[in-house]
Amino acid sequence: MYKVFVGDKPIILTTKVEKETDFKNYLLNSVNINKVIKELNKTSLKEVRLIHKNEDKLLKKFLKLLPNVTAGGGKAFNEKNEILFIYRNDKWDLPKGKAEKKESIEETAIREVEEETGVEGLEIIKPLDVTYHIFRRNGRNKIKITHWFEMKTAYQGKLQPQENEGITKVEWLNNNESVKALENSYANIRALV
Repeated sequence: MYKVFVGDKPIILTTKVEKETDFKNYLLNSVNINKVIKELNKTSLKEVRLIHKNEDKLLKKFLKLLPNVTAGGGKAFNEKNEILFIYRNDKWDLPKGKAEKKESIEETAIREVEEETGVEGLEIIKPLDVTYHIFRRNGRNKIKITHWFEMKTAYQGKLQPQENEGITKVEWLNNNESVKALENSYANIRALV
């Protein structure tokens, strides 16, 4: 099973057919994905389930429905075990961004965290989950596939939000502050943190 978010509502990729309650089932092979996205955005529907008989092909078939954007991001910790958050579009988020040509996904993740926050000396500790969400750019829906990494740094310098990317704040948040920030964040970030 996979979850692909449209805002905070999931499209669930699954092999199980269940009786519809506050969600709708569609067959992955014949779904009109743009219609489903519109339905999630404009109705009180809680989620949509796309069904395919072969679990191994669920994600691969789904990713063919829309253009893909590959991104890398980081859940970065400092020496006080605080997490590095950015504030963009009136939501708390983790730094991430689009991969550039001939760049490994690990290089993308470190570059993007550095560019969006001003933090230096990042080291990847381990890979985290991959998240999927649908966004709209230039009138077209696209799927962002974000590869996340846990990182650490000893950096104690000034944090600098990348304003040309719409980032208005960058902050190290302790556990309690992180929990509060996640109340005003995205579903895939809440699942990651």
